[in-house]
Amino acid sequence: MRDLAHAALNIALQLGATYADVRVMERADEAISVKNGNVDGITSGTSRGFNVRVIVDGAWGFASSAKMDLAEAQRIAAEAVRIARASALVRGRPVRLSPLAPQHGTYTTPMQRDPFAVPLSEKVDLLLRADAGMRSVPGIAVASGNIVSSREQKIFVSSEGSEVEQTLIDCGAGMEAVAVDEQNGEMQQRSYPSSFGRQAGTGGFEFIEALHLVDHAPRIATEAVQLLTAKQLEPGVRTIILDAHQTALQIHESCGHPIELDRVMGMEAGFVGKSFLTTDKLGTFMYGSPAVTIVADATTPGALGTFGWDDEGVPAQRTDIVREGLFVGYLMSRDTAPDLGLTSNGCVRADGWNRLPMIRMPNVSLMPGSWTLDDLIADTDDGILMATNRSWSIDNLRLNFQFATEIGWEIKNGKLGAMVKNPTYTGITPEFWRSCDAVCNQDHWIAFGLPNCGKGEPMQVAKTGHGAAPARFRNVRTGVGALR
Repeated sequence: MRDLAHAALNIALQLGATYADVRVMERADEAISVKNGNVDGITSGTSRGFNVRVIVDGAWGFASSAKMDLAEAQRIAAEAVRIARASALVRGRPVRLSPLAPQHGTYTTPMQRDPFAVPLSEKVDLLLRADAGMRSVPGIAVASGNIVSSREQKIFVSSEGSEVEQTLIDCGAGMEAVAVDEQNGEMQQRSYPSSFGRQAGTGGFEFIEALHLVDHAPRIATEAVQLLTAKQLEPGVRTIILDAHQTALQIHESCGHPIELDRVMGMEAGFVGKSFLTTDKLGTFMYGSPAVTIVADATTPGALGTFGWDDEGVPAQRTDIVREGLFVGYLMSRDTAPDLGLTSNGCVRADGWNRLPMIRMPNVSLMPGSWTLDDLIADTDDGILMATNRSWSIDNLRLNFQFATEIGWEIKNGKLGAMVKNPTYTGITPEFWRSCDAVCNQDHWIAFGLPNCGKGEPMQVAKTGHGAAPARFRNVRTGVGALR
């Protein structure tokens, strides 16, 4: 892999590139799923290839291949240079890169048990025991669960003298219980630890063991059945408390995407649009209340968006995004940061060897406050506690949104009350975050992994992380457009 990378790099420079980098990568994936007491699927695969990215005449060129030999390295390097020269004919301003000292070293995800070395039988048994726990509750129509593992090995070399090697390992698991009322045509579901697949992080199989799937299985199944007869949340303006998982998704959609500087600059609008956080707002705009501090941190231990270097060879680092409510930072690349007089903060990644690197979220997290959840509930006279995302919708500037959660509970006079089904809330991003008056403490803070963030055309899927704790928001419009 290293010889191939240097061969492609040297050829690109010989053909006239003023800058070049090469990534050589191998990725292995394994997925196991069960459903209603049976193994639903077991898949595994490996993908291996390399790419060459160059600047020629002030424009980018990119080419890739799965054929791993020196002759192909020469062809792909030449193709990248040819594409860059063609791009220069139509590009306006030449590409500028923020400075970067040559990087050297290796990074391997810390772990205790390699998920690929854990016997398949052990993984299947864990899922089937959780499945049985859900189906032990009368009224459950569908029980399902999954375990997914991934390993990336990659080498990055650049014409500026960088050479870094990484082995990134992540894994995760999840389960879902579905209850159905056939007479009324209603379905309710409960997921754990998160919805839409799984909770994931960097690390070994110990990450999955710590989720305690079997212990939580009867609880989520019971809640799914109870939701069928729970009352509907009536429309109104209320105080809401979002659990850590829902807060994490709120961060992803209404903060993470709009701080991607390529969206702000109009360089990228595919799939989820542009951003309201234009550059004139940097350092002057109150994104949230003083209770809101958000950071982008690719060094968070165990989080899904943690690595050693990004795919431009920039070291993983922490950047303040919102500091006590004030908007102060973007996610940047080497070719966008210079427009703000800044340097890249290491937020560029690609979905595999055959995709062009682009700005992606690492771990964008809401920093913990000082409250316990019990105290936060006790301090709330009239509100709703909402947990586990069910659906979301947000406009192409990331301003107007509506979210639904799987479950909610009334809060009356500082105590949890009746369960409510189909809870929803809606708002405008800066107004919503300015209404946040409390965040729970570090004991409640969880680094949630979102393994399926889509962006770009052709679409790329990124693994991102979002640390969050339960948070309270005042005067929120709720119970509108409820799912039925």
